[in-house]
Amino acid sequence: MLIVDDEPGVRRALERGLRAEGMEVVTAPDGNSGLRAALTGSFDVVLLDIMLPGLSGYRVLERLRAEGVRTPVLMVSAKDGEVDQADGLDLGADGYLVKPFSFVVLVAQVKALLRRSGTDNGPREVLRLGRLTVDRGTREVSWAGEPVALSPREFAVLATLAGRPGVVVSKDELLRAAWGDEQAATRNAVEVYVGYLRRKLEAVGAGHLVRTVRGHGYLASPDPGPES
Repeated sequence: MLIVDDEPGVRRALERGLRAEGMEVVTAPDGNSGLRAALTGSFDVVLLDIMLPGLSGYRVLERLRAEGVRTPVLMVSAKDGEVDQADGLDLGADGYLVKPFSFVVLVAQVKALLRRSGTDNGPREVLRLGRLTVDRGTREVSWAGEPVALSPREFAVLATLAGRPGVVVSKDELLRAAWGDEQAATRNAVEVYVGYLRRKLEAVGAGHLVRTVRGHGYLASPDPGPES
């Protein structure tokens, strides 16, 4: 689950509560970082505040839907006007909560969205890179038909790279994609998780897919090439 909210206290409280419910949580403090994380398609639900620095929640939602990202979005706002709710729903939101809200109600709405999305039989967002398949709907990865088991953050890193084949992705971008809130981890964490990811890909004969471009970041390519 991705939480996009500019209030640190709210992010921490929601993260603790939702983790206690057994959910994997990533946070983002503003509209721009929230958008970058959500565009990876690696989340089952996005909890999106409307009043955000950078891009408003409305604009984040608008961009997500324009890019074809169908992740369920639950909008949160201190505004309780019918017009505000209607605007969010018109842009493609799947629900709307007014602050302050009951945590029990939040969890109930999130679980309802998860149930609804779990029965969605529409086309999934599937990335293919050579013999690699990354299904952002089911969060399943396979190489030449053989499943590759990844942790949520390994998946987020791979989905980000596979979604931009042949393009160098910086450590900062991967940090935002896999952790959301840049304060939650460091660039060293990105190196560690890329290492984990490579070892799992190497185990199925796909170690050449993720390459280091020294001083710049990483890229994913189906064609073997020397690290630089």
